[in-house]
Amino acid sequence: MSAKPPIAYIDIRVFAHATEDPSKVQTAVRNLLPAELSDPLVFEKTNCTGHHGNPIILFTSKLTDKKLLPKTLEKFGKELGALDKEELNRCLKLHLEKGNLYLRFDKQSAFLGALKFSQNDPIHLKIHFKNKTAQEITEISKQTGLLT
Repeated sequence: MSAKPPIAYIDIRVFAHATEDPSKVQTAVRNLLPAELSDPLVFEKTNCTGHHGNPIILFTSKLTDKKLLPKTLEKFGKELGALDKEELNRCLKLHLEKGNLYLRFDKQSAFLGALKFSQNDPIHLKIHFKNKTAQEITEISKQTGLLT
């Protein structure tokens, strides 16, 4: 990779539903990240109401330590299973838009310390690459082991 850090920031969004323990949802997010980023992680909390009036908490956070952000992709590259990587390889265009790589992780798996993609009530990550094309993002993802 070039000397200039390729990732500008990572936005995180996750919902904690009324049936979920908010602290466990936060732990799930922290488990996705390298310790250097998860330990100082601070969440903004927004109280929302679901379709049937049920309480929902939206947790958001923004990671901006450009020197440490590539370690997140490296962690994903090491810990994601082969099937998830194959799926990302196959559908990468659906995860890329305007310099952003969008990934969705399973909350329950993350809470248990495993990385797994999910579309059902996931932890949302938007990884913003500054001034990078889709091809450059693909290459960076390959270098970090996220893509094969």
